[in-house]
Amino acid sequence: MPAELTPQSLADLSRIIEMAWEDRTCFEAIELQFGLNESAVIALMRRQLKPTSFRMWRKRMAGRRTKHAALQGSTLMRHRATHSRP
Repeated sequence: MPAELTPQSLADLSRIIEMAWEDRTCFEAIELQFGLNESAVIALMRRQLKPTSFRMWRKRMAGRRTKHAALQGSTLMRHRATHSRP
């Protein structure tokens, strides 16, 4: 493991990827929590995923209304993992 990747940064990386895969989590929520805008998330996903996984993710995200807060309407900009309690 490279020296700059601490257990905390690995956990953050894992969380960002999880949020990016989540259909209902908008890019603005990721930016609010981690400071990464949409293009930075895309670049991170490109580096961290296998090429086929990245292409599959991009195909799913292309034009998806729930990934952009402005297109969602009045929904909250909050991520809730499927494994967490309400």
